[in-house]
Amino acid sequence: MSHIFKKLKTLMHTYSHAWVLLYAFIYFPWFTYLERHVTDNYFVIHSIFDDYIPFCEYFIIPYLLWFAYIAVTLGYLFFNDKQGFYKASAIMFSGMTIFLIICTVFPNGLNLRPEVFTRDNFCIELVKRIYQTDTPTNVLPSLHVYNSICCYIAISHCEKLQHSRLIQKGSLVLSILIIMSTMFLKQHSVVDVVAACVMAYFMYSLIYAQEGAKSPRLARQVI
Repeated sequence: MSHIFKKLKTLMHTYSHAWVLLYAFIYFPWFTYLERHVTDNYFVIHSIFDDYIPFCEYFIIPYLLWFAYIAVTLGYLFFNDKQGFYKASAIMFSGMTIFLIICTVFPNGLNLRPEVFTRDNFCIELVKRIYQTDTPTNVLPSLHVYNSICCYIAISHCEKLQHSRLIQKGSLVLSILIIMSTMFLKQHSVVDVVAACVMAYFMYSLIYAQEGAKSPRLARQVI
C-alpha cells in the first residue's frame, strides 16, 4: 500500500501543473450561459470584405482539425515541456477570458451563413452539423483564430521542437488554414479574425516577449 501511495505522490509531483486545467470549470459554464442567453438584441458583426469571400464547405476539414490541434499541442507540452505548458495555457486562457468578458458586455453575432446549400456532399453535411450545434453568436474575437495562433507560438517556442522543421512548418500551415476556414465557412467575419490577431499580438508581447528578448532565435519566430 505504501508503494502505491509513493507512486501517487511521485505522479502528483510530476504533473502538479495539471491544476491549470481547472480553468475548464470557469470557461465552459460561462460560455454555455452566453450561448443560451445571447439569442437576440446583439450587435451584428459585418465587414465589406466578408461579401467577397465565397462559402467553401471543404474548409470544414481544417476547421474541425482545430480541436485536435489544441488538444495535441497542450497534451505534448503537458508531458514534455512544463514551462511551455504554463505559457501556452497562460496565453490561451487569458485570451479566452477576455473573449468571455467582451461577449458578456458586448453581445455580438453574425448573419453570414448561407440560407440554402446549392451542393450536397459529405462536407456540406458536416457544415450543417456545425451550424446546428454552434450558434452564430459570441464570435468576437474568433477563438478558432486566436488559439490557432497561440498553438503556433507555443510550438515555435518549445525547445524540444525547435529543430523539427516539419512540425514547425506544419503548424504554421495548419494555423493559416484554420484561420481561413473561419471565413470561408462563414463562421466568422474578417472583423473577428483581425480582432483575434491583434489580441494574440498583445498577449504574445506580455507572455513571450521576455523570452524572445533573451533568445534572438526565438525573437525571429514568425507569429
